[in-house]
Amino acid sequence: MRDLSTVEYFSTAETLVDVICKKTQSNSPLFFRVVIGYYLCKVASMMRCNIQTHDRGKIPVNAYVIALGTSGVGKGHSTNIMEEKVIHLFKEVYLESTFLLESETNLAKLAVKRANKKGTDPDTEIEKITKEFENLGELAFSFDSGTTAAVKQMRHKLLMANTGSMNMEIDEIGSNLLGNMDVLTTGLELFDVGKVKQKLTKNTSDNVRSEEIDGRTPTNLLLFGTPSKLLDGGKVEQEFDAMLEAGYARRCLFGTAGKNIKDLELTPEEIYDSLTDADLEDELEKVALQLGNLANSSNLNVTLSMSKDVSLLCIEYKLSCEKQAAAFPEHREVEKAEISHRYFKAIKLAGAYAFISGNSEITEDTMYSALRLVEDSGKAFKGMLTRERNYVKLARYIANVDTEVTHVDIVEDLPFYKGSESNKREMLNYAIAYGYKNNIIIKRIFNDGIEFLKGESLQETDLDKIVISHSNHYSESYVPETAPFDKIEKLTQMSNRHWASHHFKGNYREEVKAIPGFNLIVIDIDESVSIASAEYLLKDYTYHIHTTKRHTEANNRFRILLPMSHYLKLDAEDFKEFMNNVYEWLPFEVDAQTNQRSRKWETFDGTFFNNSGKLIDTLSFIPKTDKNIKRKQVILDTQSLSALERWFINNSGEGNRNNQLLKYTLMLVDSGQSIETVTNNVLALNNKLAGKMEEAEVRSTILVTAAKAVIKRDM
Repeated sequence: MRDLSTVEYFSTAETLVDVICKKTQSNSPLFFRVVIGYYLCKVASMMRCNIQTHDRGKIPVNAYVIALGTSGVGKGHSTNIMEEKVIHLFKEVYLESTFLLESETNLAKLAVKRANKKGTDPDTEIEKITKEFENLGELAFSFDSGTTAAVKQMRHKLLMANTGSMNMEIDEIGSNLLGNMDVLTTGLELFDVGKVKQKLTKNTSDNVRSEEIDGRTPTNLLLFGTPSKLLDGGKVEQEFDAMLEAGYARRCLFGTAGKNIKDLELTPEEIYDSLTDADLEDELEKVALQLGNLANSSNLNVTLSMSKDVSLLCIEYKLSCEKQAAAFPEHREVEKAEISHRYFKAIKLAGAYAFISGNSEITEDTMYSALRLVEDSGKAFKGMLTRERNYVKLARYIANVDTEVTHVDIVEDLPFYKGSESNKREMLNYAIAYGYKNNIIIKRIFNDGIEFLKGESLQETDLDKIVISHSNHYSESYVPETAPFDKIEKLTQMSNRHWASHHFKGNYREEVKAIPGFNLIVIDIDESVSIASAEYLLKDYTYHIHTTKRHTEANNRFRILLPMSHYLKLDAEDFKEFMNNVYEWLPFEVDAQTNQRSRKWETFDGTFFNNSGKLIDTLSFIPKTDKNIKRKQVILDTQSLSALERWFINNSGEGNRNNQLLKYTLMLVDSGQSIETVTNNVLALNNKLAGKMEEAEVRSTILVTAAKAVIKRDM
């Protein structure tokens, strides 16, 4: 089998796709390909085109299509072009000539058949049949809604005429789906060969049950609209999913169109020339004439043949699809059904292509063109199934709303945010959890007992764009810059320079002029820990450490710069709380008076140390978020531990208590403590742990290692 991605689409259909894309100024060919495929199948099925297959017997040409596109993609415009400039001649000839002639001929045949069956006068029967036919109403070339009873009535008229097809075309499917569920359920039966069981009704003098006619009526279906209305997360989406599961997934061709990106560089003159291009009108007219000629009675009831080679191609494709489907887990039944039946949709589509081309058989090239579009349809279907879940939509909604929202606001704006309080709370928790992994923070603020939600989509920190501002003045002329972190020592080692981790309005360093937005944490250390210990404790993180003016060997005074995982925009109050949370998390004491956005730092040409590792997870420290609340709860749950002890229990990576205790021990050794002090501290921590080690085991293992490390250190 050929590589389907290199196969050419059906030429007549692709001509229409090119024209419509230009006329609608759209860049969504797949959407138009499946819609055009529907109309070509509609033409073929109105003329009762059939395909003689080797394995399934005779099947009708017809198509079910679901096409979803955002507003502005050209849904209405494209269908107007197809109906008013492409199939209008076919419709005119068919309704005014072909249908009338064929129905008249077939009604006469029915009259003779019934007369022979009943032993009555043929003229009497033709009169009854004609009246019955007229009472069924006018033929609807297409319809946008209906009932099961009406569909069966229309089907009976088509059976009596022995021509035509039922063509249901529903626009704005998201708004109209629920009102048409009955007729769509009936459509499940009609797709394969155009048959449906008759409903048994009570026969009375006023309601005489018509004589059933055994036959087939091909049925076409076009559902199109905007995905936001159909996939709304509420009742409509649930019913749509149920439809797919019930059988529409395997029956339908799918087309999608995202946001239409127009070429904004075009001038009004260029757009006008494109929209009024006479060559485009000529192309539409050629196809219209081609389809109009197909409405001739000589093309009725054409049966297309399939060679053995084409049949083998279909079987090969079917086997390939079934192998893919077999690899899916059981819970993906809808996907398995869709992919397993692609071959059948392709056969019907290839039949339409062959009929439009005037061929008597489905050629290999025609089948390949159909397979190409069916494969594209499968990708579009996969995209529909992988749409955002409700909790994802909720998270994005909260993040994109500019203001704080209440639960009442969400209920009004999001149709899927319904149900019991527990259901909504669960969805919100899922949304918050989704945000953790997808750079969205959701804050909870309580005011007078009312919960307000505020969200923000976070931007990951680019280490080449660390926010800083600097000046040679105490408060004025702070130059705003974004600097690469791996060159940050060029700033910290300058002489007589002041710098800050924020930008300022008017370049004046003042709290009220601080512009929200930072991605660097700055920590000031005054003798609470040695540089060596700080390096050991932060060895897993990216950092820059540099000494300050008052640093000596005896008195460790230095500064730690930690780039953050995300760029944050916090006001003065939240920034202060954020920094306090960071101070609380660190395993050593820091200067806690440096928690202002406008805080400035002095440069100093001293000693510096750099390390490359992971970035500080800023989501854990953002005020009013669940992640920060959980972090604080851990501190409460381990309040018997010191900050350093807690750090090793919670930040020493994977491993058991023994490994954590050993790492803690080696850090104490590296910090210069004596073996006696190390022993006391290690035993004290061990006694605080749940499931602690036996003291004898600690002394015979961990403390032996510590003693050897102390001896090696002091040599």
